[in-house]
Amino acid sequence: MLYALRYLYRMLFRNVVGQQAAKEGLLGMWQHDHLPHALLLAGAEGTGGLPLSLALAQYIFCKNKTGSDSCGVCADCQKVAKLEHADLHMSFPSIPPKAGTKAMSRYFISEFREFIRDTPYGTTYDWLQFINAENKQGNITAEECRDIIDVLNLKSYEGGKKIQIIWRPEYLGKEGNILLKLIEEPPVDTIMILVAENIEDILPTILSRTQLIRLTPVTPAQIELALTESMVAEPRKAAQVAQMANGSYTEALRVVKHADNDLFPELRNWFNVLFTNNGLGIAKFAEEWSKAGREQQKNFLNYVIQLLEQSLRAMYLPDVPIALPSEEAGFVQKLAARGLPYDVLQEMVKTISQSIYFIERNAHSRTQLHALSIRLVYIIQRKLIVEM
Repeated sequence: MLYALRYLYRMLFRNVVGQQAAKEGLLGMWQHDHLPHALLLAGAEGTGGLPLSLALAQYIFCKNKTGSDSCGVCADCQKVAKLEHADLHMSFPSIPPKAGTKAMSRYFISEFREFIRDTPYGTTYDWLQFINAENKQGNITAEECRDIIDVLNLKSYEGGKKIQIIWRPEYLGKEGNILLKLIEEPPVDTIMILVAENIEDILPTILSRTQLIRLTPVTPAQIELALTESMVAEPRKAAQVAQMANGSYTEALRVVKHADNDLFPELRNWFNVLFTNNGLGIAKFAEEWSKAGREQQKNFLNYVIQLLEQSLRAMYLPDVPIALPSEEAGFVQKLAARGLPYDVLQEMVKTISQSIYFIERNAHSRTQLHALSIRLVYIIQRKLIVEM
């Protein structure tokens, strides 16, 4: 079976990874006619705020909705899926398209449609790279805010609700004050959905005028299921990646993109080298992994950290099942049985994290990986010497 990162994404609640409580809350508010006119969906990167906002918009517009989802096939659903519904308005960080112009979402709506079609869990950074922002900082300008007001004061094109989604209101800055009256008293049949990652960066005056829906980290089980069902990763790879994603489906997709091989044999071989203080093995490890891309190096080291942390849990919570594939679970149990103290495992995690930091900043890969191995051997051997 061919596994690929690109797949057809439908703006359905069931396609939003995790967030069951948020979905049920939004559905309940709509069905009991209590949906507020200004919502703020807030969650860390990769928790699905933008896909959830689009699923809600599609549900509202859908002519054949059920109690749990939109139909996905009616004309309105098809328009939302393409971001072409006349009463769905999108605002997002953008840049001036050319010198002497202001940053406005409408200049980039075609690009945004393509971006969401291909990467519904993409980040703001991904988006700005997509439009070749380079070193320019994205912004939601005062002109954009005034355009939002003008558009929402027009009548509905299709005679129903009007929905305005603002992706990343953190980029509004003080210009957001222009929207205060609109958010507090929008035109009739108008719903505003703000999608944020860092609510502390939103103007308090805007925050106080919205109803907050918090999005939670996606669980490893939910990530694993989503990766396999969407055929983004094979089951074994999906199980590994789910443990590395730190609750972010965006991170899971990034890891899949850059992790071509099964990482467990590499980890097992490296730890055998470390625990036997095999100098030739250390040199070989550094040489081979220096040829991999930096993202692959980071993925591998993050994977190692995840298994070390699982070993800590296995040591102190032995009755709690290890949520890993069988080979990794066996490795974790063996590592826990070695009885390495908490402070030793923590120091190993800290040391590996520091190496990831340096790799991100373009440190010489072979030198960094060789030095990391030597430092880890020292940490392990120091513990063994103390026991003698």
